[in-house]
Amino acid sequence: VLAGVNVDQAKGTQFGQYLLNQLQNHDAQMQQLVALTGFDPRRDVRELLVASDGVPGSKTGLVLAKGNFDAAKIAAAATLQGVVTEFYNGVTILEEPKKQEAGMAFLDAATVAAGDIASVKGAIDRLRIPQSLPAAVAVKVNQWSNLDAWGITTVPPASLAPAAKAGAANNPMLNAGQNVQSAAGGVKFGTLVVFSGEAECDTAQNATSLGDVAKLLINLAQMQAGQDPNAATLIKSVSVTASGNVVKISASLPQDVFQQMLQPQKKMGMGRMGAHKK
Repeated sequence: VLAGVNVDQAKGTQFGQYLLNQLQNHDAQMQQLVALTGFDPRRDVRELLVASDGVPGSKTGLVLAKGNFDAAKIAAAATLQGVVTEFYNGVTILEEPKKQEAGMAFLDAATVAAGDIASVKGAIDRLRIPQSLPAAVAVKVNQWSNLDAWGITTVPPASLAPAAKAGAANNPMLNAGQNVQSAAGGVKFGTLVVFSGEAECDTAQNATSLGDVAKLLINLAQMQAGQDPNAATLIKSVSVTASGNVVKISASLPQDVFQQMLQPQKKMGMGRMGAHKK
């Protein structure tokens, strides 16, 4: 399972800047981080990549970040918080002090890795002996990583979800997704915020069934949208197509409309104030 965010790319759009600004300036923990280390994620991170082996119940995973880091200052601040250090293959790993199961390391002046210790050490090892991704995975990464935010899974998405409780009701809509073998999706910011995704099923027949279920859900959503024009606009933009054993879905919404949809509490508050004035 891989997911990424092209922060620099997103910053070049109005909507991307809006999302970054939602990391509130008055957040106490954020301000403490900036004060102690000089590192501000909103300003200094250029790209993020998250990876997991996709094994259910696994606690392994790796986060890689490209950006501007003052490694010495960050390490000094971490030491004051009691982290444990380990020197491994020429790289210092900062490890959480209690169980020493997770840590982070600066792979170079612009790259930091964080995750469970085995995954961090694996990233350090690959500095010396690079390992290529499987060809099929590399194709998917190249296909989707040009978006502002993206994700792919080469294992069945259903295997990533918690096991259903015994006696749970048989849901045909959920069952339609059980035949998905791999999936990918992402979002591109701009004047239009464009969402796209695809799911690869085990057979063409199951892909058609999944597409039909998705269309049914869209029709139900249209009936539920009621008087919400923003929701109605988004639902109307959704397109679902099945070709062979692959189902593709896309949707788009003007960035100002999508921004409004992310501010329900603000709109509700303004509505209450207006009603009070009347």
